[in-house]
Amino acid sequence: MNIYGKYASTLNKLLDQMLLRFRQLNQNYERKYHERLYEHLRGRVKSEASMEEKCRRKNLPLTPNSALQINHDSVGLRVVCNFIDDIYTCIDYIKSWDNITVFKEKDYITNAKPNGYRSYHMILLVTVPNEDVNGNIPGKYFVEVQLRTIAMDTWASLEHEMKYKHQIKHPEMIGRELKRVADELASCDISMQTIRQLIREED
Repeated sequence: MNIYGKYASTLNKLLDQMLLRFRQLNQNYERKYHERLYEHLRGRVKSEASMEEKCRRKNLPLTPNSALQINHDSVGLRVVCNFIDDIYTCIDYIKSWDNITVFKEKDYITNAKPNGYRSYHMILLVTVPNEDVNGNIPGKYFVEVQLRTIAMDTWASLEHEMKYKHQIKHPEMIGRELKRVADELASCDISMQTIRQLIREED
């Protein structure tokens, strides 16, 4: 049986709704300020196999309640911005949207993880007209949103690719190098932010 049960179709509708909301935000922002708020947008409904694997890892029963209530990433979006400031502008817009409350947020940009990982994570609780796993209509569903700069996204993707798809013989050395590169990219992000600010001041 599908771990999402009868709620699977609602997850797909919710993903489409959230993608549309972000695209409209970008279009409206570009019309007003003549520049994009973000550069890339990706979204997915976590596959049944991935969700089942996560539930097994956490010793949870393979039920819709585990998938949709205890885990919070059945629907996920990644927003990739050009500049750090744009991430926080985007967050302000998200917090102003109707039918959405912020359930949890973690700022790994201001406080990077020890390995150098940087990103801003939000767990949103989104109200939809459909029934949720608790039987409520309208229902509430969790959506995970990650916001990053292009540099942060590149580093995270490559780090994942290298660490999880290969047998590493010298993990400590690789870890140190990855941390060094993460710090260099973070420095570049700050420099680019400063340059943009200087250009705006000249205008």
